[in-house]
Amino acid sequence: MTRRFETFSYLPAMSAAQLRAQVASVVERKLIPWVEFARDPAPGDHLWSLWRLPMTYGPNADEVLAEIDACAAANPGANVRLVGYDAGRQNQAVAFVARAQGE
Repeated sequence: MTRRFETFSYLPAMSAAQLRAQVASVVERKLIPWVEFARDPAPGDHLWSLWRLPMTYGPNADEVLAEIDACAAANPGANVRLVGYDAGRQNQAVAFVARAQGE
């Protein structure tokens, strides 16, 4: 049985180009990106461990992708999630697993 986390987990795995496009969308929408990870989360777990501080300085897509890669390298076997926070509305506008366990 495959665990499902967030919306995109019900679709086939994203290619590198599709992941880049999603990250670029987060950046272009001026959302605050942050990276989280969890080794064996349950589908209802909403609190994952934060990887470094949120990127409030307005990073580009390459910087966000580099943080996703760094988190995955430092936490082998963990799921890595990207969150896009909307500061104006004070909520998470986007959240998806960027690297699934074993990728």
